[in-house]
Amino acid sequence: MTRSKLLIVSLLSLINLASCETDKPKNTRPNIILIMSDDMGYSDIGSYGGVINTPVLDGLAANGLRFTQFYNTARCCPTRASLLTRLYQHQAGIGHMMSDRGSDAYRGDLSKNAVTIAEVLKQAGYATYMSGKWHVTPYKASEENPSKDNWPLQRGFDKFFGTIHGAGSFFDPNSLTRGNEFIAPSKDFYYTDAISDNAVKFIEEHDTEKPFFMYLPYTAAHWPMHAKPEDIAKYKGKFDEGWDALRQTKYEQMLKMGLIKPEWKLSEKDGIPDWEHAERKSWYSSLMEVYAAMVDCMDQGIGSVMNSLEKKGIKENTLVFFLQDNGGCAEEYGFVDSIAPHYRDIDPDEKKPMKEGEFQTDMVPRYTRDGRPVLVGKGLEPGGDDTYLGYGKPWANASNTPFRTYKHWVHEGGIATPLIVHWPSGIAAKNEFRHQPGHLIDIMATCIDVAGGEYPDTFSGNTITPLEGISLTPAFKNQDLADRAIFWEHEGNKAVRLGKFKLVSKWKKDSEYNWELYDLESDRSELNDLIEQMPEKATELETLWKGWAQKVGALTWDDKQPIVRN
Repeated sequence: MTRSKLLIVSLLSLINLASCETDKPKNTRPNIILIMSDDMGYSDIGSYGGVINTPVLDGLAANGLRFTQFYNTARCCPTRASLLTRLYQHQAGIGHMMSDRGSDAYRGDLSKNAVTIAEVLKQAGYATYMSGKWHVTPYKASEENPSKDNWPLQRGFDKFFGTIHGAGSFFDPNSLTRGNEFIAPSKDFYYTDAISDNAVKFIEEHDTEKPFFMYLPYTAAHWPMHAKPEDIAKYKGKFDEGWDALRQTKYEQMLKMGLIKPEWKLSEKDGIPDWEHAERKSWYSSLMEVYAAMVDCMDQGIGSVMNSLEKKGIKENTLVFFLQDNGGCAEEYGFVDSIAPHYRDIDPDEKKPMKEGEFQTDMVPRYTRDGRPVLVGKGLEPGGDDTYLGYGKPWANASNTPFRTYKHWVHEGGIATPLIVHWPSGIAAKNEFRHQPGHLIDIMATCIDVAGGEYPDTFSGNTITPLEGISLTPAFKNQDLADRAIFWEHEGNKAVRLGKFKLVSKWKKDSEYNWELYDLESDRSELNDLIEQMPEKATELETLWKGWAQKVGALTWDDKQPIVRN
């Protein structure tokens, strides 16, 4: 063969090879991003009636779906356990918090008989990334070499940046981790920005030949009220009319949007004073200004994530969820009468700077990184790294408009969350509500459904607890979901919903459970208790709840005994 013929053959081979590469089937399964905020109320973001500037989330809602009756578990770590595993939190080992209460349902550590979304999707060929708050395994500052077998990289994630613990300073968070190693924050660190920046980095480095799953749990707007000055400045004076006016404004906006029904009246104020009679008005306004700034910053970060998808050319086929871990938080952290260091053994005039690269171990730092004591107290101006405050029960009540109670309780104010679903290439409907009731256990079911994954019977040598939850994909097309009861228990507060009826109770020490019955179709604010008019319905739902409690291992809160004793 002549040299010219050899050259022609070689060129043809290269052309054929290129043609084969072009003909390779491209990845058609969606990327999935699961975004969750922390300690926010049902009506805080704009697309659910709020006044905080959240244009990115509102844009996702306008070009996607808003679920109106979606639920969490009323608390940070139980929600994370349920969300990650497709199980009720008791089945995942975290019926309460991160302490061992003496039973498998309350072990305070993610069960090895549960499998995470990341573990399942990784088996299905997905890359798996996480940036944010973990909070499903104990963190003890005193342990130099903690067990890491339940850290993200050991539970299915390829890359991780975030915190192991559940709360901390936004400027110097404890348990800050990259991969499997604790790290110190960089200069000018702000945790919300760092969560967003690392998520963007993971996307930029991702090989698009493979789909990815990203878990993006922010800590905004959990206490402490920490925000950047430029974000706080946007809200100066915005809440000076007080919580009553804010609540009424939101309520009217929610009615106008069609998000709530006129029959659902504003819930009672739960002992909260009228704004006109409130003390320290300017201080309370400043707390809400910082809270709004925290949410605003998170929305900006989500915008950066969405922009990175667009630059990568994968936004259209990325399924994005946004939800919240519980209702607004009424815990008035740091509300002591006088301004002073949080740790009372500290001399307020003494400065103790931290060393460069020194790792923060305390949820509430003793000092800022440049050495100033961290302060608490009513009247303390919030926002800076030397403060540690919540935003107060009255604002939490406004955050949960129009519902009753807060984080911790299982009336609607504690468990109702927005759920925004955005997937341009997978959902034809735009800017529509979905009223089908759903729960955290349905998120993983939906992810597995769209990813073509399979929930296993065994994993890493462990028998896996049979799945809970159903896929939400029928609701994407506005089809009905299967009829089923949904259950709650947290610190003795308990509830069950079946159809339009909800049986609910607040735990009270040394007393019988006091059930209440509501028709959520006509009274989602839970103001008209039907327990005396409909005792048979109450008994039916209580029987269902007791059967569930026995199945998942829920305990009574006073004596830690099984709900149903054999």
